[in-house]
Amino acid sequence: MKSFHLQIVTPDGPCFDAQAEKVVVRSITGDVCIMANHAQYITALGMGQAKVAVAGESQPKTAACIGGMLTVTKNEVRILASTFEWAPDIDKARAQLSKEKAEKALAGQLDPVEKKVQEARLKRAIVRLRVAEQ
Repeated sequence: MKSFHLQIVTPDGPCFDAQAEKVVVRSITGDVCIMANHAQYITALGMGQAKVAVAGESQPKTAACIGGMLTVTKNEVRILASTFEWAPDIDKARAQLSKEKAEKALAGQLDPVEKKVQEARLKRAIVRLRVAEQ
C-alpha cells in the first residue's frame, strides 16, 4: 500500500511524524479516512477515535483525538489536535473520575453554559475510556 507523510501535533508538542498508509479521524461532520494521494482537503476535528495505519506495521495504532484541524496538501497530512492520546497512554482512572464528576454535575441544576461545559467533559471522558478499552 502507498504511504504519505503524517504529522500529528498538539499544544504539548509533536505526537507522530512518520510515513502512514491510512488515517481515520472524526471530523465535525463524521469520520474521515485519508489515504495516499488524497485530494487537498481541510476540516475541523470533532471528538472521537483516531486510527493510524503506520507504514510497515501490521496493526493500526489507536488514539483519542479531540478537537483541532486536519489538512491534506501534496501527499502530506497534518493533524493539529487539541488533544491526541495514544490508547496505551490514556490514564483510565483519571478518565473514569472525569466521567463521574461530569455525570454528577449534570444531575444537578446548571446554567446553560455550565451544562454545555459538563456535557463536553463527559463526552471527552467517554471517548478516552472507549479508546483505552480497545
